[in-house]
Amino acid sequence: MKFLISVLFFATLAVSGCAYEATIKSAGAGKQHADHHSVEAKGVCADANALPSNQCAKTITATFDGKGVLWIAWVNNEYLYVQSSADKGTSFTAPVRVNAKPEAIAADGESRPKIKLDAQGNIYLTWVLTLDKKRSTYVRFSRSTARDGGRDSSRQSSAFSPSMEVRSVVIGQESMRPNDGGKRFSEPVTVNDNIEIIRHRFDSLAVGKNGEIFIAWLDDRDTEAAKKAGQDFKGLSLYYAWSDDGGEHFYPNKRIATHTCECCRLDTAIAPDNTPVVTWRHIFAGGMRDHALVKFSDWNTPGDTHRLGQDNWKIDACPHHGPGLSIADSGVYHAVWFSNSPTNQGLFYAYSTDSGRHFSTPLNFGKEGAGHPHVLALGPRVNVVWQEFDGTHNVIKLIKSADDGKSWSMPEVIAQTALSGDQPFLVSDGQKMYLSWKTQQQDYQLNLIDK
Repeated sequence: MKFLISVLFFATLAVSGCAYEATIKSAGAGKQHADHHSVEAKGVCADANALPSNQCAKTITATFDGKGVLWIAWVNNEYLYVQSSADKGTSFTAPVRVNAKPEAIAADGESRPKIKLDAQGNIYLTWVLTLDKKRSTYVRFSRSTARDGGRDSSRQSSAFSPSMEVRSVVIGQESMRPNDGGKRFSEPVTVNDNIEIIRHRFDSLAVGKNGEIFIAWLDDRDTEAAKKAGQDFKGLSLYYAWSDDGGEHFYPNKRIATHTCECCRLDTAIAPDNTPVVTWRHIFAGGMRDHALVKFSDWNTPGDTHRLGQDNWKIDACPHHGPGLSIADSGVYHAVWFSNSPTNQGLFYAYSTDSGRHFSTPLNFGKEGAGHPHVLALGPRVNVVWQEFDGTHNVIKLIKSADDGKSWSMPEVIAQTALSGDQPFLVSDGQKMYLSWKTQQQDYQLNLIDK
């Protein structure tokens, strides 16, 4: 039944948004983090009455549709906006507001809205809503579909909470029905069916080949239940929900794993057999915060948990560095991550040819001041980008492989700024790969990598 709906570390540990945990940062990342929050908004970004602009967004999430059109999602003054570009980011359509009512949307660092499209051009969005109680959040969902043809998507079942239902947004006298692909969006709904005022955060969104929608997130419900029972429970749990009807309904939440790290992003990719694959930072026995991976056997059934790397990083704090995952059409898995264990420090890459059960010997490609790597595969070509701070500039570096990750180019600088910069991501139109990046209070950048 469905419901509706390496790096040099300094020793100082500071309190973060992770309950019961401390935050740790690299020397470079710490400088970037400080700069990011110390620069005041200027010009149009300081004007609360100005028209929304992606220049004022802290983060921008990008993706291409099947026709090569670029889509971006960003937050400005508690509203989520979507724009598209038919000329690879040279110009954009006017921003379209997703949520009719303001929401405290998480859009900073490793927590940011997600945007994906299916083969029919239907647009799906997820984000994290920050609640009034400290460290309490919900996972939200909205859609804009090209296939509804004007029909009302607000059908309701008495078996489920109306708050979980995808309904039309009404602004004034106009019914905003989700039927015209990016011009109007459905009313946001809460995906987590546990509605306690606790943590449901760090969402990850993926779309299957047949339009299946998969949403995973870190969830506090098991931690809270253990606390009430007087039991010890390390970290959070990993939950998911999925839809096979374009997000009109979702199957009930199910758990993938317990004892996940609290404050690191997830990543999800779709395998060639059209099943989800999720990777995250896990708390293994002995307090080792290394990475884990699960491949689903079908959309309802998570498989076994496999360990990604053997860094043996024992730490009772929040690294704020989640992994990255990309799966080539050939079935080769490509993963990147950060570690600061006594033996493995910096950024790492590894590949798997057996659906994530085993990975190659990790390649250490990032050193002091490096963080937040992202990987993307297109056929045998694999690109990895990451962020560094060299003492004066935020630098984006790149390495390339043309043979499924077996050999790599030397690192090269592909972007830099003396201002605060967002984390780098890679996107592809199916032919070429691009760097997606944003610097503070400046235009969004989409830079061609394959020349």
